[in-house]
Amino acid sequence: MLAGIGGATAAQATPAALANDATAIEGSAPDWATPSAKVGEVDGGEVRQIQVALSLKDPRGAEALARAVTTPGSPAHGRFLSSAQFVDRFAADPATVDRVAKWLRGQGLKVTGVSANRHFITAEAAVSTLQAAFKVRLSKYQHTSKRGALVLTAPDQAVSVPRHLRGSVQAVLGLDDSELTIAPKQVAMRSPQGTRVGVAPAAPGDAQSCARYWGEANNTGVPQRFAAGNQSNVLCGYNTAQMRSIYGLNSANSGSGSTVAIVGAYNHTAIVGDTNRAAASFGSPQLAAGQYSAVLPPSYDNQDRCAPESWAGEQALDVQAIHTIAPAAKIVYYGASSCYTLLDALNKAVQENKASVISNSWGYAGESAVPAANRQQMDSIALQAAIQGQAITVSSGDAGDNSGGSSIGKVEADFPASHPWVTAVGGTSVALGADNKVRFQAGWEISGFTQSGTNWTAQADADGRFAGGAGGGRSLLFDQPDYQKGVVPDGIAAGKRATPDISALADAYTGFAVGYTDSGHGYVEYASGGTSAAAPIVAALVANAQQSQGVARMGFLNAAIYQLAGKAAVTDVKPVAAGVWSPYMVGYGKVTVPTTQGSYLAAFDSKPQSLQSAPGWDTVTGVGTPNAGFLTALGK
Repeated sequence: MLAGIGGATAAQATPAALANDATAIEGSAPDWATPSAKVGEVDGGEVRQIQVALSLKDPRGAEALARAVTTPGSPAHGRFLSSAQFVDRFAADPATVDRVAKWLRGQGLKVTGVSANRHFITAEAAVSTLQAAFKVRLSKYQHTSKRGALVLTAPDQAVSVPRHLRGSVQAVLGLDDSELTIAPKQVAMRSPQGTRVGVAPAAPGDAQSCARYWGEANNTGVPQRFAAGNQSNVLCGYNTAQMRSIYGLNSANSGSGSTVAIVGAYNHTAIVGDTNRAAASFGSPQLAAGQYSAVLPPSYDNQDRCAPESWAGEQALDVQAIHTIAPAAKIVYYGASSCYTLLDALNKAVQENKASVISNSWGYAGESAVPAANRQQMDSIALQAAIQGQAITVSSGDAGDNSGGSSIGKVEADFPASHPWVTAVGGTSVALGADNKVRFQAGWEISGFTQSGTNWTAQADADGRFAGGAGGGRSLLFDQPDYQKGVVPDGIAAGKRATPDISALADAYTGFAVGYTDSGHGYVEYASGGTSAAAPIVAALVANAQQSQGVARMGFLNAAIYQLAGKAAVTDVKPVAAGVWSPYMVGYGKVTVPTTQGSYLAAFDSKPQSLQSAPGWDTVTGVGTPNAGFLTALGK
């Protein structure tokens, strides 16, 4: 049984008597909103948009059906529902929507919309009105996350709604600023001036050039920490042929017939031009007419708080990763109006049901960053996707176990990667030779060293020698799902969900070549990475698997993925004593690394925190990383 998912049943309604009999939605105030962290009050005239998430009518029945249709060997395997069938069977009924909307209007809120699957009611009002309606006081709190020190709004106690509505209301989103801890998981090489380091071939005799393949250039003027052949200059960025070789793809593996969705925030208006220009540079076909489309909101907001530029770079990476691995697959981008409404964009991708796979390269900094009631409404979205046959891939994170001083300072898995109904994608470092064959793969957990004479000295800043790596580990929230039993070691799981499930290329030092029009520097090409790259790579590989097997959609992937554990279709990743020399350190998020040009060594998978790859399932790569056999073995 997939544990950790449930829902309240509808209470007996006596509206006249119970309209003002408020009951709390436990877990609706974030853990970081403590009296000691309070730094001020919120202006009562400030207008905020909220979303009321409605409960499913039969969450246990939905979970049972999701297991049945997504477990290979089940009699119901592959018998997915349409979105209309799901809504008719499980969504809140129209009368419930009307009842909740009527109460909101009666409290002075303006109802501005209802999602097509009746999961979200959107409304807005002044803070003073919201405080009175939900029996809370909104204040400002100091909070440190991977995005740095932030001042965030949150309610001082659990949100309350009338007792007769409690069974219908799963969560109220938008009263707090937890979404500001969300960040895209994309990383890229950057110079000390902040510009992206461009892709450039090695110059003959230039020991400091980047390498087009592993070992093409190796600066022998610096200490050789690793055995011959295991140290290389930083990679320029793998091109299309190289990326496809890593996963054993041939020309027939194009993802034809599948649609892959991407969920992000805002919209990069140059995305088609950038993708086609990068395709010309790196060897992918041009986007066909109608192959890429976007579903966008009428307007954008919170641009001063949500860093639109970082989301634009993320969009470029995601689109180009999918187009490289599955060049004939259609791509639909769902852009949220801001980082506050990413779950709304994900819900839209699920409700529209155009895509068989949905890639998400973003996440909260740890599970405790977002209130429990808000996390729980992800249940409805993920279950609907599973029942409709949609797979959801999610990047596992880029700050390792999150214990670093520049992150949240404690060991936690990221959310929504830790949710049991999504596929969490971890990361690898990949050494590809001149013959386009993989020499080795390691888990993406980087230890940073700075040259000191003839020695390498471990970096010692807020994050110690940790210089970036995939997220993973045991969930604090979700119980262990059936599909992980017997595969994830008991000593790691301890009865809880563990992440990641599978992995792909994520190390920007051995990264993927991307082209992007930066608002400050024009079009640039550079090596990118992060589990932001890994999540769309796996999504595109699933599109190829669907094509290879002649199926329209595979649905939720994890039961099928765990059946591949220890088999030839996935490569079991283990630590390798290897690394790259670079004149720059990769900078992303708030992981602290040197920012000046120098002489640095990025050592692979050497356990800079608690995470490291290992034989079998591990907390960096899950069951391993796909190879040529993955396309025909998945789900069999």
